Amino acid sequence: MSGHSQLMDGVYRYQRHFYDLTRKYYLLGRDGLIADLDVPAGGAVLEIGCGTGRNLIAVGKAWPQARLCGVDISEAMLDTARASVAKTGMGDRVMLAQGDACGFDAQALFGRATFERVFISYALSMIPEWEMALAQAARCVAPGGKLEIVDFGQQEALPALWKRALFGWLGKFHVSPRRELAPAIERLAQDMGGFPHSRTLYRGYAVRGGLIRV
Repeated sequence: MSGHSQLMDGVYRYQRHFYDLTRKYYLLGRDGLIADLDVPAGGAVLEIGCGTGRNLIAVGKAWPQARLCGVDISEAMLDTARASVAKTGMGDRVMLAQGDACGFDAQALFGRATFERVFISYALSMIPEWEMALAQAARCVAPGGKLEIVDFGQQEALPALWKRALFGWLGKFHVSPRRELAPAIERLAQDMGGFPHSRTLYRGYAVRGGLIRV
């Protein structure tokens, strides 16, 4: 088990039991991302940093024909995700696996190397080598597919006191909003061939970004 895996298991060993109840109040933009996935018929979806499985379950309800896969570094969170998936009756549609977002073998874990839709929700801000994770996510996108990301923004249009308080609080949970996310997406799209996009949400509270792979 890697050091980061142990750290995440420690952070979420108890939080996972009430994670979804609390996070709905401040992990803003997740449902908008899910609504925008527009999964093609029979398409496969991969969530990197799938946590409790909340998002994958929402995707499964929105697109009943989609094949769903999730990878997370925390085995504790995956235990919760497996239980949640089983309760919804989606066990035959969802594959969950433990892996490092910076370098996992999708073919070995899920039987396929690429997916029509890949998304990351509030996970890059918790991954130390986040640019490696971003590149890994892009490699998992099938030609013509999409990578979508939502995470904490830089709070540009919000009061400075709010920003200091929020960033201080997030730091206690090893969360660091990525100032360079938008330019990193642009560089990645240029390198691999694709069309990038990014925009701020809620006065900079969150950022949405991603790319379409050609």
